[in-house]
Amino acid sequence: MLSMRSAETVGAAPAGDLTARARIRDAAIQRFAVAGFGVGVRSIAQDAGVSAALILHHFGSKDGLRAACDEHVLASIREVKSTTLRSGDMGAVLLALASMDESAPLLGYALRSLQSGGDLARSFIDQFAADAQAYMADAVAAGVMRPSRDEQARARYLTVQGFGALLLDLTLNPPDDPSDLVGVLHAYLDRTAVPTLELYTEGLLTDTRMLDAYLLYQREPSEPDVRAPG
Repeated sequence: MLSMRSAETVGAAPAGDLTARARIRDAAIQRFAVAGFGVGVRSIAQDAGVSAALILHHFGSKDGLRAACDEHVLASIREVKSTTLRSGDMGAVLLALASMDESAPLLGYALRSLQSGGDLARSFIDQFAADAQAYMADAVAAGVMRPSRDEQARARYLTVQGFGALLLDLTLNPPDDPSDLVGVLHAYLDRTAVPTLELYTEGLLTDTRMLDAYLLYQREPSEPDVRAPG
């Protein structure tokens, strides 16, 4: 039976990266994911087992710490997505599923970033979409994903659609324990994984008539105004 725990944690620092800076960053990701960005530096310091002064020493400020968390979360998600999509191998998919529990804090952090709004949320989505475009291009080159007429637009749509669906689902199905990030992720996947994968792998429409009609509509010149003056 496949274990839901992988040998290496996806969202946390690998064994060679267990420095004080990495411990602080990982503790901050977990705390931000559960409590939001209003949490104080002292709470993060307590979770990491360090002093608040050490956090400021490594990151300069709470904003600096959040920037480091953003970078790590995006890089971790990019690595998992890239490996899974580029290979198209069932083993890679199963490994990603096995690592799902460890990815929960990353997802929780991403949602908190979006809920906070403002320039930071827009920047997060911009970077996420740019990363998606890059690893989807690799998947297209590897022959495991179909090319798009507009790769940039597709990557951004999938990013916004994915996070938007998750945010709405959580609004309609509020978890009993929001701090149980693993439980939240499992419940969401139970509700959405099969229809989502059906759409992505089998499609929805049986022919291209709707797409062809829209592309024709886009190319049609505007009708001239033939109304009589006056």
